[in-house]
Amino acid sequence: MASFQQAKISPHLWFDQEALEAAEFYTQVFDNSKIVNHTQIEDTPSGSVDVVNFELFGQPFTAISAGPFFTFNESISFVIHCDDQAEIDRYWAALSQDGGEPGQCGWLKDKYGLSWQIVPRSMAAMMRSHDPVKLARLTQCFLTMTKLEIAVLESAFNGESSGE
Repeated sequence: MASFQQAKISPHLWFDQEALEAAEFYTQVFDNSKIVNHTQIEDTPSGSVDVVNFELFGQPFTAISAGPFFTFNESISFVIHCDDQAEIDRYWAALSQDGGEPGQCGWLKDKYGLSWQIVPRSMAAMMRSHDPVKLARLTQCFLTMTKLEIAVLESAFNGESSGE
């Protein structure tokens, strides 16, 4: 059995019945990821409960299958900082497949209802700009998008025509 490194703070995800399935899916989507431990606990108030410890890019997560008492919503999401458009496209395709739902401004819900923000790493630097005109152009641009397009965002930020 692999060792699970507990972080001081780590996400804990509640699923109805899909904890192991979701952990397997996420560890296939993200490099440097693995399932560390899977335990099934019998005779709980929810019946049989699966507890799955897994890591995504070294970040520990715990997932449980403990019944339909809670559901995910957009108030909590995971941000994926991407280095290039190919990485954005890859994560967007993987996480939106099989019933995932695209949202606005780089957000999507995966097939389990978990919300993700898939954003270019360069966007953080643009958002820290002290130029209100550049920020306004950038904001107006990303508010019209579902999946974020780096070239279009950078063109808007810099005041260049995007060719549309």
